[in-house]
Amino acid sequence: MHLVLPFASSLSPAARQAAGALTLPHLQSLLSRCRRVRHDGDELSLNTPHERAIAQALGWPAVADGLLPLAAHGARADGLPADTGSGWALLSPTHWHVGTEQVSLTDPAELGLDEADSRTLFDAVRPLFEDDGWRLLWGAPSRWYLTHPSLAQLPSASLDRVVGRNVDLWLNTHPLNRPLRRLQAEVQMLLHRHPLNEAREARRQLPVNSFWLSGTGAAAALADAALLQVDERLRGPALAEDWTAWAEAWQALDAGPLAEAERRVRAAEPLQLWLCGERCALQLDGSAAPPRPWWRLWPAGPVDLAELLGAL
Repeated sequence: MHLVLPFASSLSPAARQAAGALTLPHLQSLLSRCRRVRHDGDELSLNTPHERAIAQALGWPAVADGLLPLAAHGARADGLPADTGSGWALLSPTHWHVGTEQVSLTDPAELGLDEADSRTLFDAVRPLFEDDGWRLLWGAPSRWYLTHPSLAQLPSASLDRVVGRNVDLWLNTHPLNRPLRRLQAEVQMLLHRHPLNEAREARRQLPVNSFWLSGTGAAAALADAALLQVDERLRGPALAEDWTAWAEAWQALDAGPLAEAERRVRAAEPLQLWLCGERCALQLDGSAAPPRPWWRLWPAGPVDLAELLGAL
């Protein structure tokens, strides 16, 4: 089993403070029983550490940053055909907030789009893409998919990199993105005056005024994802910087999935646990015990979780 935990850490000083107060006995046990492998990275990579962990767990071949075929993988999970080698992207309907100094992107999950409203907006923008030779497919209220040969070579920044942040740092300037920049401007103009957005604003809901493109790349060969679990309960609190809720989510993880992971390790069952922050990932290999110096004649003490998670 591969268990991936996105947003196990954050660069926020408040997150480090919250991590210092965590009591996670099952995670502590796993840290003492498993071999640790650190996968280094940085916070400016287009793909996040948890996306790279997913790719490794699925056995995908190495590709350039920003080209992990996560959209094609998601499309298959949503029941859409994604032929190996074809170019795919996840097109997330979202709200861009225009502030006095920057434009920031709202988490699509916060929009509360239901299927009916999502399909209404989807049907409104689809002709703009299809008139230009792109194919737009509906997967779920907050997951639309785009297919085109150019998407196999167009790197893109993960949605999780951009939510709540200045989009300028992550805007795609790649030459292959020029047609999409034009289409994005057309979509924004269309949505600005769409009756559904007017109704949403009347209900004091955020309008859907743009999209974010991510997960681009050539669809990888089918992989067995049955043993892969991605638990995202830390994501929402981390993106909202609600560290009380984030700590509560950690406690729930320790009482649930991590307790089960510890049971697997004790029973000598295979386990790979990935703790993923904004820069790096820590892989816990349950099939191998951590090395212990010959001179250590007593059990090691508990790991400093604030230090360990802060290094991610």
